[in-house]
Amino acid sequence: MKIAIFPGSFDPITNAHLDIIERALPLFDLIYVAIGVNSAKSPLLSLEIRKETLSAVFSKYGDKIVIDNYEGLTIDYCKSVNAGYILRGIRNVSDFEFEQPISQNNQLIDRTVQTIFLISSPGLSHISSTIVREIERNGGNLSHLVPPEVIEALGRR
Repeated sequence: MKIAIFPGSFDPITNAHLDIIERALPLFDLIYVAIGVNSAKSPLLSLEIRKETLSAVFSKYGDKIVIDNYEGLTIDYCKSVNAGYILRGIRNVSDFEFEQPISQNNQLIDRTVQTIFLISSPGLSHISSTIVREIERNGGNLSHLVPPEVIEALGRR
């Protein structure tokens, strides 16, 4: 069974994240959308709201996607769920420069886990959770950047 994890803060999930996951579905039997919890950060959305939102966004995919959270090293989380792949989206050269040494260090820790990079689809490379949070803080329109479930979650917050 080909199991991948797609780690991130998902604070909030964006249409760019959604695109990467939907394009990866044919490649894997199971994808864990895994919220990495960093106690040093102060997220916009609580962990509970992020998990609820992700569950709503991906409910149409049934048991092909599992929503979970973890603390610590992503490579250790991979081992805990028997994932052989880490899925990462690349928007630009800066993303690659950030992700490449992480991937190589993960290889040093566990050679059985491979990182798979998918390049952003045209028209989505400008979207990041950081930009979404900034637009949200300033009352801007997010409808072209995030799934409707995110707008609903932000309204409940």
